[in-house]
Amino acid sequence: MGMFGIGCGDEGPAGPDALRFGQIGRVRVDLTAPLQLGQGEVHQVLTWQSSGPWELTESISYNGFPGDEDVRRSSQLPQVLAGSYATWIAQINDLNSLSLFVDELEPDESSPSPVECQGSSRTRVVLTIRDSARGEEISWTRCVNGRLETLTTSGAGPDAAAARVAAASILARDYALRETFQSSYSGSVPFGTIERGEDSGAEPSQSRVFTERGDWASFWRDHRPTAAVPFIDFGTDMVILAAVGLRSEAGDSVEIRRVLPVGDSTFVVRVERVPGDFCSPAEKLHYPYHLIIVPEVPLPVRFVEPVTVERVPCGG
Repeated sequence: MGMFGIGCGDEGPAGPDALRFGQIGRVRVDLTAPLQLGQGEVHQVLTWQSSGPWELTESISYNGFPGDEDVRRSSQLPQVLAGSYATWIAQINDLNSLSLFVDELEPDESSPSPVECQGSSRTRVVLTIRDSARGEEISWTRCVNGRLETLTTSGAGPDAAAARVAAASILARDYALRETFQSSYSGSVPFGTIERGEDSGAEPSQSRVFTERGDWASFWRDHRPTAAVPFIDFGTDMVILAAVGLRSEAGDSVEIRRVLPVGDSTFVVRVERVPGDFCSPAEKLHYPYHLIIVPEVPLPVRFVEPVTVERVPCGG
């Protein structure tokens, strides 16, 4: 049945029943937030271990096209985070105002039907606590307002007790990620990846935007001469190309992280991912690129300089 805690005094090891639920285990906060009237979404998953470390995976998509994914991991001391986790577990087990283990808050397995979040602005949150000592897991699925960074208890549903799920998720975010947490996709319109790679046959030296079928088809014929031109409805959508020019090491790549409409223009944030300092990548002349589809955004499109550089672990 997993690990056992050690009790005080002469009573010896404490079994699972002597532990709060989830005291040894993990919590997972899984949010899916719609964007652009439901045409796109941001997906955020925070997984926090009782031993301290956490991992946050965020992704963005548009019209069924996955756009980008970003993974962050804790850098704080595990023992400090483990203490925060223990505090969180105590609150959601013991505090009357925060406890998840109350009769009016049914877990998923007790609900007569799955929770469906209606409306273009409703976020679906699934809060799961895994108790390793008991070998059990409990999940609560509810509808809330906001994404992980803006989550609120106001308007949570469909039942009144859903506010407890929202509050527990907010506390987990604040204890693990800190209150200053900002999403990698904060403020971005949804976007989807058409194609991303380390070498374009068009050899683009700079980023650009396509708003007309002719320009798009002409670029694609150079980019991938033997492949059919992907259909884009330029009446509603646009294509943005991220490029950083010629690179000389294998593994160097570029990706678009955010597309930010600001007033009468749009800013695009790019990230260049390069092998870490202690990697030994092979020499390779290539033109990395990232092609995305986005809903129409205000022109002109401006590419934020300098390009953010991220070091990628060897083999990552």
